Amino acid sequence: MRFIAVSVILCAGFFWPTTFSHPRGEWTKLTLTQHWPQTFCSVEKNCTTNISFWTLHGLWPNSGMMCNTSWHFNASLIKDLIPEMKKYWPDLIEPSSSEFWKYEWTKHGTCAARAESLNSQHKYFSKALELYHKYNLTNVLKDNRIVPSEQYYTLDEVETAITSFYNVKTKIQCVHPGKGGQVQVLGQIEICVDRDFQLIDCEKSTEEIWSNDIPAVAISGQSELSVCDHSMPIYYPPVPSRS
Repeated sequence: MRFIAVSVILCAGFFWPTTFSHPRGEWTKLTLTQHWPQTFCSVEKNCTTNISFWTLHGLWPNSGMMCNTSWHFNASLIKDLIPEMKKYWPDLIEPSSSEFWKYEWTKHGTCAARAESLNSQHKYFSKALELYHKYNLTNVLKDNRIVPSEQYYTLDEVETAITSFYNVKTKIQCVHPGKGGQVQVLGQIEICVDRDFQLIDCEKSTEEIWSNDIPAVAISGQSELSVCDHSMPIYYPPVPSRS
């Protein structure tokens, strides 16, 4: 009987990696995060892009980060997803690199994998792509006449466009101007789902780990991403025209 019990434990350990650096319990919410490439490249060095649609930043559980650093990213396990990921989940700084996906898997995917529905690299990345297409920000904004242009929008206009379609509260983030600036730049939008992947409000809680997952930057007098300010106009930068 002891041999059988030990065998069961060893088998369980084989199929489910057990070294968790931040054991915080199972997650209850996932944040599907999309960013606007033109804004991202405006605050990151060595970044230029002509992408004219919102791209994936990540799929983040609200509990834990880097839950199992021994569970290494393996691109061969998602090779059928790579063409789609290169288009909709690109590394905007190093387009030919898989380091961005490796980082997202190590930091967030290993924690999301505590749920059976996401307990493999293929399940995690394919679900993120599925949700990205299902909750298409580019079309939702466009259908509500929020398009990249030189004109400014109010945060109320952007919120109304999104809420009218999703019927939940999202988290809209901007790059705020430096001292003396008067316009914020639309940069990132977070959409939240529960464990059944149904839409829920993105409301900040003291029990949750919230991170915009972007390093602080201060380029051209701008600051890092944070929740957009209702008192300031929003600039949604267009794709630069080719000369």
